[in-house]
Amino acid sequence: MEQETISFDRLWQFAYQVFIKIGCPEDQARTSADVLLSADLRGIDSHGLARLSGYVRLWEAGRVNSKPSIRIVHESPSTAVIDGDQGLGLVVAPYAMEVAIEKAKQCGTGWVAVKNSNHFGIAGYHAMKCLQHDMIGMAMTNASPLVAPTFSVERLLGTNPICVVIPANEQPPFVADFATTTAANGKLEILQRKNQDAPLGWIQKKNGTPSTNAHELKEGGALIPLGSDREHGSHKGFCLGAWVDIFSAVLSGANYGPWVPPFVSFLTPPADPVGEGIGHFFGAMRVDAFRPAQEFKQHMDNWIMRFRSAKTIEGQPKVIIPGDPERECEAERRRIGIPLEASVRKDLETLGQKLGVAF
Repeated sequence: MEQETISFDRLWQFAYQVFIKIGCPEDQARTSADVLLSADLRGIDSHGLARLSGYVRLWEAGRVNSKPSIRIVHESPSTAVIDGDQGLGLVVAPYAMEVAIEKAKQCGTGWVAVKNSNHFGIAGYHAMKCLQHDMIGMAMTNASPLVAPTFSVERLLGTNPICVVIPANEQPPFVADFATTTAANGKLEILQRKNQDAPLGWIQKKNGTPSTNAHELKEGGALIPLGSDREHGSHKGFCLGAWVDIFSAVLSGANYGPWVPPFVSFLTPPADPVGEGIGHFFGAMRVDAFRPAQEFKQHMDNWIMRFRSAKTIEGQPKVIIPGDPERECEAERRRIGIPLEASVRKDLETLGQKLGVAF
């Protein structure tokens, strides 16, 4: 069987039990399962259950603390730096976002930088926490150094995603959640599991020439910044990835650039770290710190509806508002279940057998 569909509840329970088995307190195991499964629900399969064994691998290697003491180590009324104590980013990031939200309640905006953390799942989960407070949310993180800057063959940056979430009134919220590379590494991992080639413009060989080999990173190649090449704007993707790296790590005291400890199994952490763990950055902006929230959200409805009604190129679908595909996918998958590739299911079964958790 190539693919099997399994209910959200069954998969959530499995992830929860795995996090319990590696020593997470119950509340943190629930949060971790929530964050991980939110990716599968929203169709971002590269960052969901397919990553579960990776978190366990880091825990086995002593790189994840399953009982972290997450704490604020520096703050002002509207800012904070948080030490994640090597905890799962799936736990550290929601904590940091809540701190940003609380500061925004008091000051209008809240900004939080995080160090000493790990991979935090999808950025969208964390930024969307702001929606219930009529706030604009922002989340970003640096990641495994797999990306070569424009003109380079060295892997110096991560896929370094950015998410910005903006509330609306009757329309669904605006949710822009994207990597600063042409494609995220998780998309390559999906192609690897399917034994398929990558599109031209995603990756380059170790000498810098274009490649379609989905396994190229394991052979010394690199991902390419958003834009693919200089003529198509890769320097802009490089700028975006650099911005995320500096805000997430140089600002917080985490590792940056090629010193970021990798999530991928084929790379080892650098022996000469320049900071602590990986870094994240979060922002929360109270809409009514700028104009009345209801007034703003009504205008966001107008903005969204106008773009939805845009005249399109003949034969092309309507304009897609950021967040539409993920929202539609979540509604469908909550109804019918989450599809798992055979290779992912096998990996989860093996993990369950190792930890004594029935899949």
